[in-house]
Amino acid sequence: MAAIENRVTLKKHEVTKVTPFVNPNSKTTSFTLDLTYFDFFWFKNPPVERLFFYEMTDLTWDLFNSEILPKLKHSLSFTLLHYLPLAGHIMWPLDAAKPAVYYFPDQNDGVSFAVAEWSSECHAGFHHLSGNGIRQAVEFHPLVPQLSLTDDKAEVIAIQITLFPNQGFSIGVSSHHAILDGKTSTLFLKSWAYLCKQLQLCHHPCLSPELTPLLDRTVIKDPTGQDMLQLNKWVVGSDNSDPQKIRSLKVLPFLDSESLNKLVRATFELTREDITKLRHKVNHQLSKSSKSKQVRLSTFVLTLAYVFVCMAKAKLAKAKTEAEAAAGNDEIKNIIVGFTADYRSRLDPPIPLNYFGNCNGRHCETAKASDFVQENGVAFVAEMLSDMVKGIDADAIEANDDKVSEILEILKEGAMIFSVAGSTQFDVYGSDFGWGRPKKVEIVSIDRTQAISLAERRDGGGGVEVGVVLEKQQMEVFESVFADGLKNDLV
Repeated sequence: MAAIENRVTLKKHEVTKVTPFVNPNSKTTSFTLDLTYFDFFWFKNPPVERLFFYEMTDLTWDLFNSEILPKLKHSLSFTLLHYLPLAGHIMWPLDAAKPAVYYFPDQNDGVSFAVAEWSSECHAGFHHLSGNGIRQAVEFHPLVPQLSLTDDKAEVIAIQITLFPNQGFSIGVSSHHAILDGKTSTLFLKSWAYLCKQLQLCHHPCLSPELTPLLDRTVIKDPTGQDMLQLNKWVVGSDNSDPQKIRSLKVLPFLDSESLNKLVRATFELTREDITKLRHKVNHQLSKSSKSKQVRLSTFVLTLAYVFVCMAKAKLAKAKTEAEAAAGNDEIKNIIVGFTADYRSRLDPPIPLNYFGNCNGRHCETAKASDFVQENGVAFVAEMLSDMVKGIDADAIEANDDKVSEILEILKEGAMIFSVAGSTQFDVYGSDFGWGRPKKVEIVSIDRTQAISLAERRDGGGGVEVGVVLEKQQMEVFESVFADGLKNDLV
């Protein structure tokens, strides 16, 4: 691993605020966006951190400062006209029953916009970080901004642009999970990229309808008051003796720095041919069982099944060694499998795909870890995931909540959890600001959540990119199992 170690320093040039563009023909007024029960489900979750790398080998500071930055800022200002909630803050006034997003133009509300420059003794910093190999997880942290989160006010989004001289630049975005799900944050990035590119061609570009966010909250029906039920689940865990603590807008803490320093990350690819091979293999294994039910072996199901089995073997290998060393006990624990499903097209009636906000739910199941590492482990997990996908019911909010509560109790008993962030449906590599498509996209925050990340392969060949964060010893096992399984048709 070509680690950059501690030689990395980042020079911060400025931290400014980008405000929505002022239209001389109309006046921007104050704006309030209510939160729904979908939003409150993620209310205290840590921010989601995404990082986009753009390669430009002739990029000097002068060119960056005179061409790239002004266009990024100007187009962001235009974009915020359509995405006003991003320029505001989450607040919970004492006279309000629940928090909401408030935007006040007269208070100069806007998005925090940091500009930094990579300064490292290692010239290969950009290529190292934008590659697929094993890298230290903490190396990415300086490239994403930190959201300002206090008891009484929380930023919705923050942005950092980092120059890598003569190599390119990165765009780091931190977003509050209670306001943006993956689909909404991707819609925003695509809108910003589209306007940035169009502003280089004309002075007054317009967003296409599919990129224009729908801010109408009335499309989310909540006749049973699920919004307050979801919010109260977070309030119950707070200090009820202090009204200010009850209304605190701080989120759950990240992993401590000592734990993060042990983690490495890497990207693994599954080609279309790999997926086809896995599908044939799983179908063959399932055909030998006595079950006759139909199993949906989608790319999503097969990718998760294969990766989760590899993770189980990597983590259990270390867990067994540690348990044997400590107490001679190698008891295998449960594994929880979870993913988030988008509900926009599943609600009754369905809502537009450009709906702004969270519209998803978490789906979980648990199984014995021994089932993951058996000879037919991939087939077993694929069948379980297929059943979970077929069982998605966007209207069964209470049933889903009960299932999550049940899973959390199992988690307290020491089970491992395998979950996923991102999607191959987001087209993250389509975010072209006018200087080409990203060379690499990372979800930095998976090192805090221990999830894997999914994205479509950059080459557009129908494959999948999988981001994985593990301890170094576990990653070495994972890497070996992942490669051998594809090479030998056996996992």
